[in-house]
Amino acid sequence: MRTMIIKLIAVSVFLVTAITQVAYAQFAEPPVFRKITQVADGLYRFQNNNHFSVFLVTPEGVIVTDPINKEAAKWLKSEIHQRFKQPIKYLILSHDHPDHSSGGEVFAEDGATVIAHQKTKDTILGEKRPTAIPELTYENQMTVELGGEKVELIYLGKNSSDNTTLVQFPEERAVFAVDFVVVNRLPFKTLKDAYFPEWIESIDRLALLDFDMLIPGHGGMGTKQDAVDHGQYLKDLYAAVLQGIRSGKSLEELKASLKLDAYKDWWQYDAWLPLNIEGVYKNINLHRRAN
Repeated sequence: MRTMIIKLIAVSVFLVTAITQVAYAQFAEPPVFRKITQVADGLYRFQNNNHFSVFLVTPEGVIVTDPINKEAAKWLKSEIHQRFKQPIKYLILSHDHPDHSSGGEVFAEDGATVIAHQKTKDTILGEKRPTAIPELTYENQMTVELGGEKVELIYLGKNSSDNTTLVQFPEERAVFAVDFVVVNRLPFKTLKDAYFPEWIESIDRLALLDFDMLIPGHGGMGTKQDAVDHGQYLKDLYAAVLQGIRSGKSLEELKASLKLDAYKDWWQYDAWLPLNIEGVYKNINLHRRAN
């Protein structure tokens, strides 16, 4: 009888342990994937799961962009020091959204000068973003020079935020464009914090710049044509939703009828098109004065 009780206790302990492990696995943090890829002479792309930033290595130091988050920034700083033996001189923040700007203090504590648009600084201070406060700001355009390299910071206007900086690398013929342009993918869900039609206008201004390589903050890399295509999607989406509203269609009717088949092969078309429609619908109605 005693042996039977011991066996039952052992089985119970095993089952409780197994259940606990399964429950823990459901709530455990997913593994983090990080990678550095060279995309041009001296120019590298850093991946942290679904987020990307870029950095430029020069003979006098390194210019990094979005830290993404504190742990990602720590990893990147360590890798740069080990691989390139160069100090990190500048950190450029593309905008204030915390999934890109967080962790800037990791570079600032090492002496990097933090640069951003003035509106980015204002929002970081106002919203108390968990990052370093920019020391240098600009309004329309700024040139950063280091080790014989030039990096252009350009404000194209409002788009997926009101404070986005486009980072252009003239020698590498590349631009780093975060959130307001992606390649063969629909914009993120309901286009929160988006501005129309300014977003479309900012992509038109981007298309006028001289570059070949488009490096987004999410997804794969592309070319200037991919930026133009993304702008065209936004134009088609905005025009179709506006026409639907003017013809008296409700949001649910637009979600059911509006298809934009030219983009059906883009990633997240099925999942995010209804959400994109919802975002533009609300944006238009926020500013539209009907009869």
